[in-house]
Amino acid sequence: MKTFRLSGRYLFGRIPLSHVLVLALQLLGIGHVSLNFSASFLAKPVLTTMVLNALLNGLADTVAQSVTAVRQHQTRSKVATKRPRRGPSIELRDFGDVPLGGNGGDLYATNSYDVERWIRFMAWGFLMAPLQLHWFALLSTLFPLTPATKTIASLLRMLCDQLFFSPASLALFFVFLTVTEGGGQKAVSRKFNHAFMPSLRANFVVWPLVQIINFRFVTLPAQLPFASTVGVFWTTYLSLKNDAAEATLPVVVH
Repeated sequence: MKTFRLSGRYLFGRIPLSHVLVLALQLLGIGHVSLNFSASFLAKPVLTTMVLNALLNGLADTVAQSVTAVRQHQTRSKVATKRPRRGPSIELRDFGDVPLGGNGGDLYATNSYDVERWIRFMAWGFLMAPLQLHWFALLSTLFPLTPATKTIASLLRMLCDQLFFSPASLALFFVFLTVTEGGGQKAVSRKFNHAFMPSLRANFVVWPLVQIINFRFVTLPAQLPFASTVGVFWTTYLSLKNDAAEATLPVVVH
């Protein structure tokens, strides 16, 4: 399939216009779902949460891709080169194109928006939402909040979430992305060696406080949207971490 080209300019001289447009469209979608969330959740709770989760994960990856694009642009601006310059263009890579090998390695790679990567992140959010919904419901059943036990029950929910669900979901995240990127068992192993433990340590720094607030003060229907909203920043970090780990893998030519 042909590459779709967008007349190329940078916003503020740094951010590719393609990234800005995708970001704006996603924010519009998230705003629409959020405004109608209560009614949609009452009618179709699982589907509504899956759609919102997918949009938020896509937003996080768009932010991560934008951060990488800005870094690349700044690096290229500082490096003197005699390589002939191409005419300005910004590309949205289509499904038939070959992705660049690692976002940090090629100083002269075009700052194209990686559509396939974005779809992978949205698919992850979409598929994980039902599991997260059932997990939060299970925690609320195991540790009900009563006037006398709100604090201790919230702490117990957080401990279970961090000790059991977080490591498992993080492992699934890296397996899912590596497999959907076309990697095999060796690629999964390398991804774990480079990214899993640093990400898990970061998880234990960020999420305990977030989940205590979530379990203590947020109603059950809103717990996953709350976590997913905070998770935009977390998923941005994971996207950058996954991309950095991907850049360390050897290039395989088929």
